[in-house]
Amino acid sequence: MHEWKMTLAAILATGAVAAAFSPATAQAPKATSAYDFAMTRIDGKPMPFNQYKGKVLLVVNTASMCGFTPQYEGLQALQNSYAKKGFTVIGVPSGNFMGQEYGSNAEIKDFCESKFGINFPMTEKSVVKGAQAAPFYRWAKATLPAENEPKWNFHKFLVGKDGKLIAGFASKVTPESPEMKRAIEAALAS
Repeated sequence: MHEWKMTLAAILATGAVAAAFSPATAQAPKATSAYDFAMTRIDGKPMPFNQYKGKVLLVVNTASMCGFTPQYEGLQALQNSYAKKGFTVIGVPSGNFMGQEYGSNAEIKDFCESKFGINFPMTEKSVVKGAQAAPFYRWAKATLPAENEPKWNFHKFLVGKDGKLIAGFASKVTPESPEMKRAIEAALAS
């Protein structure tokens, strides 16, 4: 017992515990796939990504008051077209970019359902950039080249059936673009 207290005191003195649990490092280095992460659904229930094992995912940071908001239509069309083949869009509402998202999850959910008929999974409003970003986003930044960190709303990360990141797509790459559809179809075929 005495030896354990000494070890804990030494760790605390070096600051190793604080570094190990800081937001910038939590989960990102240890994760090997998207399935190692969980978020919270927009309705407050848990959303472990491992429930999507074997599916291709398109994880998109969204915003309700952005010039790219009409992309919701294309995202829902992708969901409708590819869901039966093992594909899921996951929307991650964020106010990171000029605060272009509603304040509450209830407002976001109502907007998405009433304006665009969204029925794909949505998380609660989350941070997607910087040291306070949700662990999935810190992992994605560490896994893909730095240019794949979201620079605006509607950045898209494509995740393969094995949970590995395939690619990131900038906001200007629309859901209906040939580039996006080719990438999704290739991921579904693999």
